[in-house]
Amino acid sequence: MTTENEGVLAGARVATRLPAQDLDRARRFYAERLGLEPVDERPGGLLYRCAGADFVVFRSTGTSPGTFTQMAFEVDDIERVVAELKRRGVVFEDVDVPGFRTRDGIAEVEGNYPSKGARGERGAWFRDSEGNLLGVGEPVV
Repeated sequence: MTTENEGVLAGARVATRLPAQDLDRARRFYAERLGLEPVDERPGGLLYRCAGADFVVFRSTGTSPGTFTQMAFEVDDIERVVAELKRRGVVFEDVDVPGFRTRDGIAEVEGNYPSKGARGERGAWFRDSEGNLLGVGEPVV
C-alpha cells in the first residue's frame, strides 16, 4: 500500500546498467576476473544476478567516464574478497585525498547510513574492462 507522499517508484526494483564498447571483452572480464557468468542474455546485453539483485552489461557506443562508483558489491569480508580478486588479476585503485586514503587497496569510510546499523564502511574500487568504476564495500558494525 502506498501513501500519498510515497513516490511511485518506492516499490520498484533497482537494476544497474553498465555500458560496454566490447561485450565479448566485458563477458571475459566478468567471468575470468570476478567469477560471474550471465544468467541470461539478449543481442547486445548480458544479465547478471548477485544475491537476487540484477545488473546488465550492455553494448554501447558511449564510454563510461569512470569518475564515480557506478555499482558496488556489499560483502561480509572485504579483505578476503580483495585478495581473491587481486589473485584473479583485478587492479584496485589507489586513493589519497584529504580524509580518505586506501591502504592495501582498502579505505576506511567514516559514517554509514543509520538504517543500515553500521558505524562505518570499508571500501575498495576497481575498473572493469570497459572503464566502469566498481566498488566493494563491507559495513563496519
